[in-house]
Amino acid sequence: MSYAVVLDKNDEGRWTVTCPVLPGCISEGDTKEDALRNIKDAIHLYLRSVKKELALLKHKGKQVVQVSA
Repeated sequence: MSYAVVLDKNDEGRWTVTCPVLPGCISEGDTKEDALRNIKDAIHLYLRSVKKELALLKHKGKQVVQVSA
């Protein structure tokens, strides 16, 4: 799956990158390439965390369903 990310060069010359559809998913790097590589890792970790949270909700007896939008 692919995600749109936003790159921004800060005053120190480093790149910050965010993924707007995943609130709080942010990373940075010395170069654009580093920042993009790092956000990929951040996205994987973010999604893994979401999957764990969903599993915990199921374990607590909550219903978790998927819907198409």
